[in-house]
Amino acid sequence: MATKEATITRVFDAPRERVWDAIVDPDQLVKWFGHDGITTTAEIDARPGGEFRAAMVNDADGSEVASFAGRYRDIDEPSRLVQAFENPEDPSDPNTEILTYTLRDVDGGTELTYHQVGHLPDEQYPLIVEGVNGFYDRLEKHLAGVDG
Repeated sequence: MATKEATITRVFDAPRERVWDAIVDPDQLVKWFGHDGITTTAEIDARPGGEFRAAMVNDADGSEVASFAGRYRDIDEPSRLVQAFENPEDPSDPNTEILTYTLRDVDGGTELTYHQVGHLPDEQYPLIVEGVNGFYDRLEKHLAGVDG
């Protein structure tokens, strides 16, 4: 099976440490990791080997829209974070998705590059790009202090 990938790069008008905190602090992550009409919950232990869990629930009917589970593989605060999204039903599943966040200072702000590589079906990767860009629209508002 061929390896698939998606990459999204955005520049945020916020210091790198602020963007980093928004990614690893569960109280902040739940404010931007999702879409309108969705409530997100998260548990984050941001250290190598630490676990990450998040769930998105539809506000209208309470149904689970998506869930994510995995472990942090590498952390170089506040520059790089690597996590593996594993199959929550079967952590031994070899079809793990590897997500890498790279943050760097640019012109008084932060360039954030998200790179995901794995083995999902081809049609999933354009949806990942669309979804992450939607998350980043909300992250931009969160960093500007406009949540909700």
